[in-house]
Amino acid sequence: MPSSPFQPSRRHVLTAAGAAAAAGLLRFAPEAAATDGPGSYTASWPSVDQHPPAPAWFQDAKFGIYYHWGAFSVPAFGNEWYPRNMYIGGSAENQHHIATYGDPSAWPYNNFIDGARDKAGNLVQFAPRLASSGGAFDPNAWAQLFKAAGAKFAGPVAEHHDGFSMWNSQSNPWNSVRHGPKLDLVNLHAQAIRGQGLKFMTSLHHAYHFNGFYDHVPYQSDPTLRILYGQQGTAVENQLWYSKLAEVISGYQPDLIWQDFDLGLVQESTRLQFLAYYYNQAVAWNKDVVATYKDGFDTKGEVLDFERGGPAGLLAPYWLTDDSISSSSWCYTVGIGYYTTQALLHALIDRTSKGGTMLLNIAPMADGTIPSGQQTILRAMGDWLGRFGEAIYGTRSWASYGEGPTAMGGGSFSGPKAGVAQDIRFTRSQDSKVLYATALGWQGGTMTITTLNSRQINLSGLTGAQLLDNAAGTYVNLPAPTQDGSGLHLAMPSSNPPFSALAYTVKLTFSGQIPALGAPGVPTSWAKITNVTSGLALDSGGSVGSGSNLKQWNYDGSNNLQWQLIDAGGGFYRIVNRTNAMVADSWGDASNGAPARQTTWNGGVNQQWSLRSVGNDRYQIVNRGTGTALDGSGSTTAGSTTVMWTPNSSTNNEWTITGI
Repeated sequence: MPSSPFQPSRRHVLTAAGAAAAAGLLRFAPEAAATDGPGSYTASWPSVDQHPPAPAWFQDAKFGIYYHWGAFSVPAFGNEWYPRNMYIGGSAENQHHIATYGDPSAWPYNNFIDGARDKAGNLVQFAPRLASSGGAFDPNAWAQLFKAAGAKFAGPVAEHHDGFSMWNSQSNPWNSVRHGPKLDLVNLHAQAIRGQGLKFMTSLHHAYHFNGFYDHVPYQSDPTLRILYGQQGTAVENQLWYSKLAEVISGYQPDLIWQDFDLGLVQESTRLQFLAYYYNQAVAWNKDVVATYKDGFDTKGEVLDFERGGPAGLLAPYWLTDDSISSSSWCYTVGIGYYTTQALLHALIDRTSKGGTMLLNIAPMADGTIPSGQQTILRAMGDWLGRFGEAIYGTRSWASYGEGPTAMGGGSFSGPKAGVAQDIRFTRSQDSKVLYATALGWQGGTMTITTLNSRQINLSGLTGAQLLDNAAGTYVNLPAPTQDGSGLHLAMPSSNPPFSALAYTVKLTFSGQIPALGAPGVPTSWAKITNVTSGLALDSGGSVGSGSNLKQWNYDGSNNLQWQLIDAGGGFYRIVNRTNAMVADSWGDASNGAPARQTTWNGGVNQQWSLRSVGNDRYQIVNRGTGTALDGSGSTTAGSTTVMWTPNSSTNNEWTITGI
């Protein structure tokens, strides 16, 4: 980058793959130009926090695939934590290992990598052979399957907790080129996946490699084995953690790097070094990249990942969930079971409606075979997305994620769940002129969307309602819908489904932008804003200074407890107090529990609020700047502080708005 004070925008940086060339590894053709972010980064939070965390390609993609496949797939028993659990006396894996292979002290995990005989005399080794050499592993067929499944990005677990690198590592001798298959597996995946026009990702789980995974393995006298089992000491292990990431970045130019838990145990300076290196390389490549995390980073520059779950409601900023095709294991095991296609697809639709992307894990067999049951599920998901993906790809979340009786999400490990016909999820076009309502089943002759009732939204600008038909880009025009206080009612083509699908989408087109939700029910004059949990009213505290905390109080009719919601445009409001004329303000603090404050109106996004209906005339009051909502924190004490919190299903962040 130039050393002048001027920092060029990303769109003006010349494409380059100098780091890859210097490493003597791969070079890839330039991709679409990056459009945002500074021209360079330093290893500091103020610098890396300027990185745009979720570029447009990622928000458009919605669905990706990765796969737990490695030496831990060979025993095909328990789960991907077999390398750890086999050393824990009395565990199921330990007992299986002793019975099948021998005591771990004599038959260690590295035998799965280098090869050894089991008790039956069979050679056991992670050594998949390419189909072109007579084996079962065909990376091109894998990539074709991912594309057929509707994924827009895909890639391998480049290294799991076990410390075995699936690329031609220069820093880790335990890699797939020197050992096992003698193949650069990351390279093969990268070429095949990019060959199908998909973005390429890698996942790395190696923070836990030296932070506890092998804590039951005896100290190794062989220094090479100490590398495999994470026994080199904190300083060396932190450097190795970084070196592995730098190799993957410079060698394969991943569009997304996903990382597992325990990043918080990696030295902070080393974490920052990784982020700065990745983002600076992306500047040189002239493309937008994504770094995800479960801990150790923040949402200012990176994307938060929920394992096997997601939020109960809308969540900003943009987020990700990683889920697996199986509830029992992330890697292949004998007798592995699978979620239904319906549950996985409905989870994808639900997570998209709440502002997220879903990364789905599959579990290939050790020889490179993707089991037919997994292929069937993936192709079925691709079939639905191929027909109705208009309501998923490239869309954005709306003011409400949806409605219905089935609770989905609520945090990590909430898992995928199938919905019912009354469960409806919303998405919108990026220009906000089309609203998609996807029902997770067929409602019958009439489809009713209760969220779109006459008390909450003015649909005078609705110009058309269409059912997405059985082929992509085709539609069934529906009669003009009717609206009343119970919802929007759409006459469907028949009582029975006109075609078979796991979900059905109605496309609502407007002459202008989709009307603001909740607008018809918002009092035009002064109102009291009451917390559902506490029954206390939002309180300014009277004639207080700018920056004072908002409180809650028993409603007594005083002006301190009266507010006016004034349209600020784009579906947002400023919330003005009657006593002091100050407005509610998030203060830009997106952390859960941060106090909600008040100050003079300046038009900033921290002073603008949207009303998200949760039914029964209740709303979440969500800040435009932070994405967090006003919350009573569960306190029923008069005078308690009103706080900000990530929108969720608790009544703590639900309010009623009643005209005085």
